[in-house]
Amino acid sequence: MSDLRDPGDAWVTAADGNRYWGKFGAAGLLAYDRGLDAILMQHRVSWSDHGNTWGIPGGAINQGEEMIAGAIREAQEEAGVPDDAVLPRYTHVLDRGGWSYTTVVAEVTTPFTPEITDPESHALEWVPVDEVERKDLHPAFATTWELLKPLVRRTPVIIVDAANVVGTVPDGWWKDRKGSTERLRDRIEAHALSGEGVRAAFFEMPADLHGGLVFPEWVFVTESTARGISTTENVRVVDATTSGDDAIVEEAAAVASKGGLGVVVTSDAELRVRAAAAGVTTAHGSKRLLDLLDRSER
Repeated sequence: MSDLRDPGDAWVTAADGNRYWGKFGAAGLLAYDRGLDAILMQHRVSWSDHGNTWGIPGGAINQGEEMIAGAIREAQEEAGVPDDAVLPRYTHVLDRGGWSYTTVVAEVTTPFTPEITDPESHALEWVPVDEVERKDLHPAFATTWELLKPLVRRTPVIIVDAANVVGTVPDGWWKDRKGSTERLRDRIEAHALSGEGVRAAFFEMPADLHGGLVFPEWVFVTESTARGISTTENVRVVDATTSGDDAIVEEAAAVASKGGLGVVVTSDAELRVRAAAAGVTTAHGSKRLLDLLDRSER
């Protein structure tokens, strides 16, 4: 009889001298339901690592599998998470040297009732964010939760000053401003579709989170003769009816009012000050975005 197990289902001794499950690492899904203001938690069975504690659905990554795909697959196998029910927002990597665990923070886009679909759970519950610490937590999850709790409610957003970014690239934009703006939008769309995400440092997160990725919403503000281009699947285009700067400040204020985690991309120093006053304190110059897109296209 052939062994149908994936080669990833094996123990690994990491650089810290401890043994961990998953030859290719492991991953788990931290699903956040905004309507419930709660995360999906798993009461682990007695025979598992740190049995009878609470954590999140997860397990070993399969050979050749991406971490996010693995986290969602494990959550489907252990908790019955439906296809396309969650949207990744952040990742956090716990690196033990030769073995790592990736936590995928994802927002629920289609509400669902979890179901115990394998023998690894005593129970599954939607636990309110502010009550998670009341559970007897798996030690590793407790450490990770301390870092991720401030993020789960915050939607990451990048607001792009399209006119400013386009104006930094001498590609003949002065002859066809609208065409150059469309090309920039398409580059951002391609990056979003690639699934590469944005490094946490782009959002000026604490150093403990720098190994992770952010999967933001993109807001693309156009003005003047560049107005009228369409929104794409991942890039929401905002046509400034008067001042482009005013529209960007309005978008920044909207992000801040919803508790989002915002970044404004512009090399305009005055606009950065206005965006900060509106509540979005992180800003990067146009080159930072263009460098990101260049790396994605290599």
